[in-house]
Amino acid sequence: MVLSGSLRFPLKTIVAVMPPSRRLIGLIPAAGQGTRIGPLPMSKELFPLGFWPADAEGRRSPRVVAHYLLEKMQRAGAELALMILRPDKWDIPAFLGDGSALGIRLAYLTVHVPFGVPFSLNQAYPFVQDATVLVGFPDVLFAPDDAYGQLLVRAQETGADVVLGLFPTDQPQNVGVVEFDETGRVLGIYEKSSFTHLRYMWAIALWQASFTEFLNTFVEARLYDLVGNTPIQTLTTLPNYIEIPIGDVIQASIQAGLQVEAVVFESGWFLDIGTPANLAKAIQMFGTASP
Repeated sequence: MVLSGSLRFPLKTIVAVMPPSRRLIGLIPAAGQGTRIGPLPMSKELFPLGFWPADAEGRRSPRVVAHYLLEKMQRAGAELALMILRPDKWDIPAFLGDGSALGIRLAYLTVHVPFGVPFSLNQAYPFVQDATVLVGFPDVLFAPDDAYGQLLVRAQETGADVVLGLFPTDQPQNVGVVEFDETGRVLGIYEKSSFTHLRYMWAIALWQASFTEFLNTFVEARLYDLVGNTPIQTLTTLPNYIEIPIGDVIQASIQAGLQVEAVVFESGWFLDIGTPANLAKAIQMFGTASP
């Protein structure tokens, strides 16, 4: 990936060794438009999908798509999760609240730059600078349930800056496929690629403060390229831009010297419910429920 000359200092200067953090925070970008799935009466992250187990009185409460991700983050030990929203997605905090019912505290940030996931994630920078971050997408279902726990183990074993959770895929043209060596070291990430020989895509991630700094530097440089010093919320028209996938930023970090590792879930699965066909599959798997 080619970076602009407006970068104010070399990316390699932030690759200094940083100790792993003891704080574990979930980071969830939820600022998408949902254009692939078509009109819904709610944010797609709140689509009812299955039920919680029955309580002591035999009552079963409905689950929504985002519950599945939050449950997995909580299971891995995250006590706090930050969701980054567009300003018109207030139905999400209205429904999920402070997260106490899930055993994980929830806080919400808004993003006002429509340039893609890296910009959304970077909104959390002031709050996660010293944290180990668990990243997941609230419209993606996956297994195994302890996937984040396995990423944590890999991070502890290798001291990696980033650990990716990989799942088998037969649609490399639609996802970010990953090349890695026999030790699990990631060599390359290729978004929406024609590399059909690469059998695995990444769907979840863990990263340390070193990558959080890299992401912030990357995004700030790109934002300066786009709007200079102009506050984004004062713009009446947006500049021309091409949305950058977060996988491209991770690839740039590899080129800058950060260590990226992989955990392969060979028997695992993932399902992005953001299309009508995949939503239908999810309903077949979990059933649906009225909120």
